[in-house]
Amino acid sequence: MKIGILSDTHNSFTVAMQAVKLLQQAGAQQLIHCGDIGNPQMLDALVGLPAAFVFGNTDHDRDELRNYATILGINCLNTYGVLNLAGKRIAVTHGDDPLLMGRLTRPGQPIDYLLTGHTHVRHDRKLGSVRSINPGALYRTPNKSVAILDLLKDELTYYAIPEE
Repeated sequence: MKIGILSDTHNSFTVAMQAVKLLQQAGAQQLIHCGDIGNPQMLDALVGLPAAFVFGNTDHDRDELRNYATILGINCLNTYGVLNLAGKRIAVTHGDDPLLMGRLTRPGQPIDYLLTGHTHVRHDRKLGSVRSINPGALYRTPNKSVAILDLLKDELTYYAIPEE
């Protein structure tokens, strides 16, 4: 199973649509947005594949985002959630809560992957037994990027989103 990972769209709808189209063309079967979405209409970019998201530190109208996600059939994980996909446990949070990040990467955690955003800088590293992945950002960065994680092969591929 391939999951498309994106983060930090901050109301950049055109760029988000371009990124989702690229992820779909690359074979994504599920989308996960790691927060800082922007206004509720940004969730329209996620329609078409099963999708989930978490709130970021700039997602202020959370009730409106949650309600619109329900209408669209998108899974709102609030500030943190765990998805079970293809036999893997995937924790998703924005990355702006250092205490939560510390708990999730403590030895013995029953998660395989931790997906975050927040820093606008992509990374792929091991934190104890947890593989921590940040896809980068689609706003306020010179290098816009998203990622696909192939859960069956444990392979991560980053994709640059060209400037329009």
